[in-house]
Amino acid sequence: MGHLFVTEHGGSPGALRVVCVHGSLDRSAAFARTGRLLADFRVVRYDRRGYGRSLAAGPSDRFDDQVDDLAEIVGETPSVLVGHSLGGVVALAFAQRHPGLTLSVVAYEAPMPWDASWPSLTAGSAAMSAEVDPADAAERFMRRMIGDQRWEALPVGTRQQRRAEGPALVAELRAVRAPGPAPYVAEGLVIPVVAAHGTESAPHHQAGTRHLAERAPKGELHVVEGAGHGVTLTHPGALADLTRRAVALVEPPG
Repeated sequence: MGHLFVTEHGGSPGALRVVCVHGSLDRSAAFARTGRLLADFRVVRYDRRGYGRSLAAGPSDRFDDQVDDLAEIVGETPSVLVGHSLGGVVALAFAQRHPGLTLSVVAYEAPMPWDASWPSLTAGSAAMSAEVDPADAAERFMRRMIGDQRWEALPVGTRQQRRAEGPALVAELRAVRAPGPAPYVAEGLVIPVVAAHGTESAPHHQAGTRHLAERAPKGELHVVEGAGHGVTLTHPGALADLTRRAVALVEPPG
């Protein structure tokens, strides 16, 4: 695990383990407040390759590398997975490939850019809509997600760090859109899935979440009142509640 930053805390050594997977241009710290509300569990957070303290791991143009990274972190301990945005896609892909190591999944607004119904004018597609420098693509993505005013109010060092993560952003957005099979098939998921979106989120995120909840055989739809896409920062308690629901759905062994 030397190439990725990983932190684990809370609970006793034998407590149920929750692994949090962050989205694009984000990092493990986004789950810090939710993690504190789940202190009775072993909560694992990590910076995905090319982001935060895993910047040196560099980007990958293979989506399978994201799933393999998660496999390294889960190891042989079956876990509840909590994925935000693209992290939800990673978690669901892992769950389909390793159902014996996945107890349940929370997927908050996991995008589906490979699906024909997904709109072309999203923040991700805007970041890749022209031949731009990856750093500029990262800035374009952030401006679409948080707005120009909030972006320009960020400390210079924070803006520089986000721009440095541009290669990881562009690589994973291209990988998840690559021709070929989808990262996962909702109908093939055999574990419980808590699919959630916010009432203030974009219509395509809401529709994609409903699609997942309806098609996953053990899917449930949950709606977070007042939340948008950035639920990790605005509604950490609601995300903790969704995680506890996923824990409640864990099926006993045998």
